[in-house]
Amino acid sequence: MSIKLIKISAVYFAIGVIMGMYMSMEHAFELMPVHAHLNLLGWTSLTLAGIIYHLFPKAAETTLAKIHFWGHNIGLPIMMLGLALFVYGHDQYEPAIAVGATITVVSVLLFVINVLKNVKAEG
Repeated sequence: MSIKLIKISAVYFAIGVIMGMYMSMEHAFELMPVHAHLNLLGWTSLTLAGIIYHLFPKAAETTLAKIHFWGHNIGLPIMMLGLALFVYGHDQYEPAIAVGATITVVSVLLFVINVLKNVKAEG
């Protein structure tokens, strides 16, 4: 699980950096919220989760870890696509933001539960 999270986080990092470069070159910053969320919820959060799962393999082996991985990586793209379309004036995509955000938040909460239950000092 740790390797999967770190690899997918690198993909989010690349997307976020390319998006940032595009916005800078074009002086078009409408997608700043998408850029920030991809970097924080995609790159940073998933990298840290991957490191935690690497350090605490019992937590990585749980069903909660699998649900967190898939929920986070289904919810975040839905939320970001909805947000990008919404920012560009397509108000009908606002529900996609809510659906994606809900899936992502539930996934993060499952990660927190997993950490609280399964991350323990050895000894």
